[in-house]
Amino acid sequence: MSTITPPTTSPLGAAVADDRLEPRDPHRLFPGDRRTRDIARGLYERVATAPIVSPHGHVPAEWIARDIPFTDPTALLVSHDHYVTRLLHASGLDLDELGVGGHPVDPRAAWRLFAERQAVFAGTATGYWIDEELRNVLDIDVALSAETADAVYDRIQAKLDTPAFRPRALFERFGIEVLATTDDPLDDLRFHGEIAASGLPGRVLPTFRPDRYLDPDSPEFATDIARLLASEGQETSFRGYLTALEARRAHFIRHGATSADHGIEDPATVDLTGDEAARLFQLAVSGRADAAERQVFRGHMLLQMARMSVDDGLVMTVHAGVVRNHSTATFRRFGADTGHDFPRRTDFVRGLRPLLERFGLEKSFHLVLFAVDETVYSREIAPMASFYPSVYIGAPWWFLDAPDAMARFRSAVTESAGFSRGSGFIDDTRAFLSIPARHDTARRVDASFLARLVSEGRLTEAAAGAVIDDIAGPQPRRVFKL
Repeated sequence: MSTITPPTTSPLGAAVADDRLEPRDPHRLFPGDRRTRDIARGLYERVATAPIVSPHGHVPAEWIARDIPFTDPTALLVSHDHYVTRLLHASGLDLDELGVGGHPVDPRAAWRLFAERQAVFAGTATGYWIDEELRNVLDIDVALSAETADAVYDRIQAKLDTPAFRPRALFERFGIEVLATTDDPLDDLRFHGEIAASGLPGRVLPTFRPDRYLDPDSPEFATDIARLLASEGQETSFRGYLTALEARRAHFIRHGATSADHGIEDPATVDLTGDEAARLFQLAVSGRADAAERQVFRGHMLLQMARMSVDDGLVMTVHAGVVRNHSTATFRRFGADTGHDFPRRTDFVRGLRPLLERFGLEKSFHLVLFAVDETVYSREIAPMASFYPSVYIGAPWWFLDAPDAMARFRSAVTESAGFSRGSGFIDDTRAFLSIPARHDTARRVDASFLARLVSEGRLTEAAAGAVIDDIAGPQPRRVFKL
């Protein structure tokens, strides 16, 4: 027979059920057996407080340049985080109830829906990050639930109303050394200029993201190409098109960019003659290219991006294998990046061969490959990275940036490519408060993996220490030319 615990007065300033959380387990994500866990703890402690190097992410530069306050807990932790909203949608909520896609919403009402459904996050990486953010960043000491929703909301709102919880203060508190944003090629990058001149400790760097200007299937392709050409005073020709792209890359480099990112579904590349590329360009901008011609043009432009990276030194990152906007009805109501993008199988070996035939042996060329198809890590990406000096293994991304998937990733790539061919951890997030949680997760998982190698006699503890030191900072600085 159950008993009812009477309400108690919480530090949250409200009467809540006795849902006080136990202290955070300092050994979370470490192995269960004591010897390996102790090794993991020692390795983790070497890097636990190391500066955060985040060479790919989606935090808007304007937030930091203007030090824009976070408006409310729902906007901060729910509405803009598709990891959160997708599971809530699957549980029966409509996305407009959560403020997705800019739909107006009562933030407290949406927060209550989020709090009532905490059970859907049990065991997920999202649930782990939410817990880390609430405890370690926001100092919440009770479990979020229907009963505590309002009290937790009020406590978070009170913090967001203070200078200590504005973006610039959190940037310093999190120990961020480098934070890269993701930006449209026609962005004037004025916010990056303001940040650079503001004296903020650490760097905020732009990343060149040209997808919409390279893909004839993009809804506004012809209009975007016209804007691109006009921005650099170029004529509507393939040569003018390439010249405009090169000029915009140079603009980004002047503002501190070190990489160009490409979000593509199919990592297929095609090496065309100049005349054939020019012909397909004219067909594409006029809307007369058929599906096969659009695919070939898209593949050739990915190869051209590699050629430009060889010329100007920008690191080329490829995020491949995602089918975007899977739900047409959802896309029409809420727009892109609202939780209905899904992984698909990919073929890097055959797809990238034309590109690597041209540029794979260029030692100054850095090509970082990210996948959401786990099968390609051991079968394709790690073997390629163990031969081509230009190829690096991108850290687990999107559906794979979770503790168990990170451990599988390490097992899949290490035996053939070692640790030196990796990118270092990439948080790839817009959820600003999750940045330290994600990096801490990666450091704990790497410490655990290395500890297992030590306990099995496959690596000395000194060698494991050198590896984890490198992964936490020098490696991403080296790979991303920071």
